[in-house]
Amino acid sequence: MQALENALFGILNYFYGWVHDYGFAIVLLTVAVRIVMLPLTVKQAKSMHELQRIQPKLKELQEKYKNNKEKLQEETLKFYQEHKVNPFGGCLPTLLQFPVLIALYRTLGGTPEKPGLFLKHIASLGAAEAEAAKRFWVILPDLTKTPKVVYGEAGLVGALPYLLLVVLFGLSVYVPQATQSKDRQQRMIGLYMAVMMLFFGWSVPAGVLVYWVTSSILQIAQQYAVVRVYSEKEVAK
Repeated sequence: MQALENALFGILNYFYGWVHDYGFAIVLLTVAVRIVMLPLTVKQAKSMHELQRIQPKLKELQEKYKNNKEKLQEETLKFYQEHKVNPFGGCLPTLLQFPVLIALYRTLGGTPEKPGLFLKHIASLGAAEAEAAKRFWVILPDLTKTPKVVYGEAGLVGALPYLLLVVLFGLSVYVPQATQSKDRQQRMIGLYMAVMMLFFGWSVPAGVLVYWVTSSILQIAQQYAVVRVYSEKEVAK
């Protein structure tokens, strides 16, 4: 993990040399990660689209074998194989994000006793330079602070940009589930996950939230484009 943290901080500094703002450097880092993961994102979007397409037939199968769970599992697996659909195909891009997320958390976060690489870098700067380095344009005064800490220091008004980021963090989890699945149970799972993410987002450095929200926006846009292409191909057949 330390090697990933070092690489991440090196990439952030590289982008910082372009834009002179670590907030925008995080955005550029996110774009770079999404570009690298684009083949997997295309595969994920295709998998989600195929799952939606076969959903009515799958429900017929579930109704037919509702009283025989063992047979239902067997027929469902066979059904997925016949249609060449992997029900877990959409999970891999999300799972691959977590090592980057954790490394970014450790890079931007930490304590005075055990600071992350970014805090160590800030400590080597003068007071004015340090304040400028922690700021994300006019959006966030400090990328290293958590919404919880800012709320405690500045109150509701001062913490509003951070609270908005936390809300967007939760929505970034719920919206893909709500838009890509018509299944009520899947939507409820998405809602529960979004609520959990609100609590998680409350206690992580704002820079991590910037990364995840930006990544989710790009992912939704990429998936929309891919699904639209596949839908148009089906109509043209």
